[in-house]
Amino acid sequence: MTSSERYSLIIDPQLQGITWLKEREKSSDLQVTRLSNPRMVKIIEQSVELGKPVLLENLENSIDAVIAPVYGRAVIKKGKNRYIKLGDKELNLHDKFNLYMHTKLSNPHYPPEIQAECTLINFTVTENGLEDQLLSLVVKMERPDLAAQKEQIIEDQNKFKITLKELEADLLHRLATAEGDILENISLIENLERSKALSTEINEKVEISKVTEVAINEASEVYRPAASRGALVFFLMNDLPRIHAFYKFSLDSFIIVIRRAITKVADAAKKAALGDAEPAAEGEEAEEAAAASEKDEEAEEAEMTPRTLAARVDALTESITYEAYNYVRRGTFERHKLIIATMLTFRINMRRQLIDPKEVEALIKKEVAMEPPNQSESLKFIPESAWAAVKGLENVKLFENIISSMEAEALQWRKWFSSERAEIEDLPRAFKDLILFHRMLLLRAMRPDRLNGALNIYVEQSMGERYVQQDSFDVFQLYAETNTITPVFFVLFPGVDPTPDVEKIGRAAGKISDDGTFINISMGQG
Repeated sequence: MTSSERYSLIIDPQLQGITWLKEREKSSDLQVTRLSNPRMVKIIEQSVELGKPVLLENLENSIDAVIAPVYGRAVIKKGKNRYIKLGDKELNLHDKFNLYMHTKLSNPHYPPEIQAECTLINFTVTENGLEDQLLSLVVKMERPDLAAQKEQIIEDQNKFKITLKELEADLLHRLATAEGDILENISLIENLERSKALSTEINEKVEISKVTEVAINEASEVYRPAASRGALVFFLMNDLPRIHAFYKFSLDSFIIVIRRAITKVADAAKKAALGDAEPAAEGEEAEEAAAASEKDEEAEEAEMTPRTLAARVDALTESITYEAYNYVRRGTFERHKLIIATMLTFRINMRRQLIDPKEVEALIKKEVAMEPPNQSESLKFIPESAWAAVKGLENVKLFENIISSMEAEALQWRKWFSSERAEIEDLPRAFKDLILFHRMLLLRAMRPDRLNGALNIYVEQSMGERYVQQDSFDVFQLYAETNTITPVFFVLFPGVDPTPDVEKIGRAAGKISDDGTFINISMGQG
């Protein structure tokens, strides 16, 4: 982006690239505009001649042809000057002019000529990249001392590199401008000795910093499971638009949820510590005890035993998982909640290597044999559609002999197949020790009507009851998660009105409509 001759086209669904770019070009008077802005052409004209960078943000799949000469670099040379023809004007192209084009689309489809004339830069965050970002966030909140040390080391290392470059440049300049015999130039030799001593000192500090950085990284790696879980959940959220186009979540909002989850764990730990301690003294002694507790907090964190640290990381991982899931669940339709909980459970258990990804794929796709063999008379109780699925189930190693087993124990299979709750009924002897996940493969093939019940049990056993049973809506809990820049958006259906709940919050905060501190504006009233 900084060294290419072509102008940049940034693919940035999570808006991390545009945030970095605005900060980087802040001192250059960056001009931000959009194709829908009526002054867009005027802004580009002025920036081309004045040498200001331009950011054309939120592009869709097409780019206005009027700016094609700019991003296509259709430069006209006249003498020493360069010009760009924009419309009916010839603009004097300033050397410092730069154009950045930005799209939030994760998979845009631009014509080949645009891709050939621009430098495409993909800022889409990867799971490993997000994991590293979340690890930095977790460490910063849990161990601010480690985070501060690492930042200081990075700053020091940058200073060391700059100092060494300056020493090298100064030495080369002195050697190039030295007159006469350099061996008799006392000042040059003394300067060389000083430079050598300083260079040696800096190299020693660099080595010390590297050792310290390794130690800090090792201490930070303890928190990686929590960061890894956060990245897993975010990429699950990223896949939800495949279920419904309504389900779109930003990385910024997700980071807020992660911060809240980490804070809840810290608050719970503080309450537990206060609960275990003896009743505090009253008056000044209580205040002194509280102050001492706050001062010793970081020291206590640093002195965690391996067991307590592992328990803390487990608590962080679970808190991040549940808070993020609950945040997603609250904004999804009822019919999709079990699907999302199941997807989350499958991904976590695959990450733990508790289930085989190929078996998960078999469960989701339900492979059906195109030409299943004829059923024996003893297995005629199985419908033809289910029989083809049973034959397809033989592709899973665990069920490769299922048909022969059914023929050998036909009466027991008939009893299981006819049971009201097949997901908990005992299976025939050959398959009686199946774990619940493998039982779901059977249900998917033979009793799809009982699959939802099995999924509920599976999610509850793997993740906990609260992932299946959602608490009733609590407007005050929702309000606690909002602030001046985080509004609440209600998706309403006929007969649903959240106004009384919002008024309840207002009354609790002393804001009522009678004195004008609570305002209810309907659509069309401005």
